[in-house]
Amino acid sequence: MKTRTQGDTLVITDFTELNTTNATWLQDLVRQSLVHAHKIIELDLSKVKFLDSNGISALISIHKTMCKRGGRIRLSGPTPAVSQILQLLSLNEVFEIINP
Repeated sequence: MKTRTQGDTLVITDFTELNTTNATWLQDLVRQSLVHAHKIIELDLSKVKFLDSNGISALISIHKTMCKRGGRIRLSGPTPAVSQILQLLSLNEVFEIINP
């Protein structure tokens, strides 16, 4: 995973799975990278082929963190498999989803 700051947005890219093996790592990465100026976290999901319950928990945890800060989380370019999971769980109504 890679991070970069783009204005008031923390952008996280370059991961292919969000599951048991890296969900906690993602949360730790967000905690370490987040600064006061960040109002948005954008996760680039364009390469993510697999999302499990731990990955979903990580997304929800990050969402809660951002809500407490008055910010938000944005999911960018989810793959069809990830989009389907988000829709089945009605998370497409919780997260801002951007389809380029």
